Amino acid sequence: MNLINKKVTHNRFGIGSIVKHNDSSIEIHFATENKKFVFPDVFGKHLKLHDKSDAKSLEEIIQKKESERKEEELKKEEEKKLQQKKLALRLEHEKLMKNHKLHPASQMVFWCDTEEQDSSFSEWKVFSGMLKSGNNKGKPNKPSRLHPNSAVLLTATDSSMPEKDRRILGVYMVKEDFVGKICEDGFIPAHSLYRIQLTAQESDQLLFWKYYINEKSPEKMTWNTGKYRYFENTWMAQILLDIISLKSDPNERELAQQFFKHFCKMNQISAQELPKPNGALMRI
Repeated sequence: MNLINKKVTHNRFGIGSIVKHNDSSIEIHFATENKKFVFPDVFGKHLKLHDKSDAKSLEEIIQKKESERKEEELKKEEEKKLQQKKLALRLEHEKLMKNHKLHPASQMVFWCDTEEQDSSFSEWKVFSGMLKSGNNKGKPNKPSRLHPNSAVLLTATDSSMPEKDRRILGVYMVKEDFVGKICEDGFIPAHSLYRIQLTAQESDQLLFWKYYINEKSPEKMTWNTGKYRYFENTWMAQILLDIISLKSDPNERELAQQFFKHFCKMNQISAQELPKPNGALMRI
């Protein structure tokens, strides 16, 4: 709005006339001198327009500016809270990483249904599922044992085939900074490098129950319920070692060897002392 030559009254300097103004400042000529003020902040408590119509329009501008100011303050406060939350998560993450002790069974085997057999490899992540009971019922299941030393084994079995024929489809290390205890959404993402998908022919040669055994019922090969279960670090190392022997392509074989070496280092496993697979299938 144009306020040039408009009459005003200042509670200290008296009556004056506006000679200049822009979006942030206003200059007023009083009887003896010109004065500059912050616009539109000076109006209200210190300065009043004589023209009622202009005063009303100015009031609308002031209210709009005040609304924008409050919105900006709210935005800054929300940003501050977000940064505080991120800092708290980072500190918790650093604490968990620093104090982490290797669990002997911190690997995960995941049951892929038909749809997940595609999505697990296209997206390179799996979903741990929802809790079905307790205080946190309906919330994502936290894969609490998983840490950067963990790998996720992807498996499947055809509905027409017995459980003992469960095939290994692929495997990946979890993302470099993943900590299951603070995983809120239930998704377990893959490492940027260490991820392997097997061909159908390779998968047919790599059966899960060759490595896995339920110590309480060593003769049984049953999955029962649940999308995943944890299993021993040495069993995962055995699987990775056998994947190397399956790979004929030089580049894929090299990746499998690097994967195995990295996994053994992260889990403090000596490749030379690794025992032979002794799962339920080997005991029939």
